[in-house]
Amino acid sequence: MSVPKGKLIIIGGAVDMGSNVSAQEHIMQLNYIKFFEKGILRRIITESAHHEGSVVEVITTASQIPELVGKEYIKAFGQLNVTNVNVLHIQSREDAARKEYLERIRQADVVMFSGGDQLRLTAIFGGTEFLQILKQRYQKENFVIAGTSAGAAAASTHMIYRGQSNEALIKGEVQITAGLGFVDGVIIDTHFVQRGRIGRLMYAVASNPGILGIGLGEDAGLLITEGCMMEAIGSGLTIVVDGKNMVETNIYDVEIGDPVSIENLRLHVMSIFDKYDLLQHKMHIKKAVKVEEGVFLNIADDNDELLQ
Repeated sequence: MSVPKGKLIIIGGAVDMGSNVSAQEHIMQLNYIKFFEKGILRRIITESAHHEGSVVEVITTASQIPELVGKEYIKAFGQLNVTNVNVLHIQSREDAARKEYLERIRQADVVMFSGGDQLRLTAIFGGTEFLQILKQRYQKENFVIAGTSAGAAAASTHMIYRGQSNEALIKGEVQITAGLGFVDGVIIDTHFVQRGRIGRLMYAVASNPGILGIGLGEDAGLLITEGCMMEAIGSGLTIVVDGKNMVETNIYDVEIGDPVSIENLRLHVMSIFDKYDLLQHKMHIKKAVKVEEGVFLNIADDNDELLQ
């Protein structure tokens, strides 16, 4: 497969808008997408083709409260002086086929998938011309695809769509299906540290050790360039579970409902500026010095730069 010219940004999500929490509870919160205000959202715009002048399309399909979510994204992007922000309230496969919507994603510089239920994303967009256009543009153009929470979980070829954290290492408790397929060779879980999801990511990797498990904490994200180089962005932590050198597991022998054993999984923790090469399965830890509030100097690169 050719090296993608586009960029993929996946985010753990600070507020899971539209799933697991009622709409009323969301309305009671003052900062719906507080994790975007300074760091990750700014990086999305920095990486886009026209920066503050970029055309952004927010896709709220995963959410149960799409109108509220859309308004909050418009507000958040507006705080970064990005004003050409539109919302696609696609709620069915029929919606996804509308010519108007297809033309809008052909013209966009950034497409942003909101949080909610990732199974809605795959069920509505799977096999559509809409998804085909996104993949073609991601391969051939300077085009940014971003997703938070469910939007991040659905970004990979394989996707976790069900599994309780406290019972994750019980055979049959974690359910995996096909994702949207923007990045291969990984499986992504979100709200990772806060919801104790290490067990279900371990299970996912044990069931297919060739896949790298990525656990995105809240306030954490990854910028993926060239389809293989991942850079940690945001203030939170990303956990990487590597099963490539796994010695043994009993996952294929035990009965449904029985606990699973795994020997020799490797685990890495990524924080801001760290990089991970998906092709080499190698992590590069970056050293950063805080110069002033919100400004860091990355001293490990050949060309030092201020990131803020």
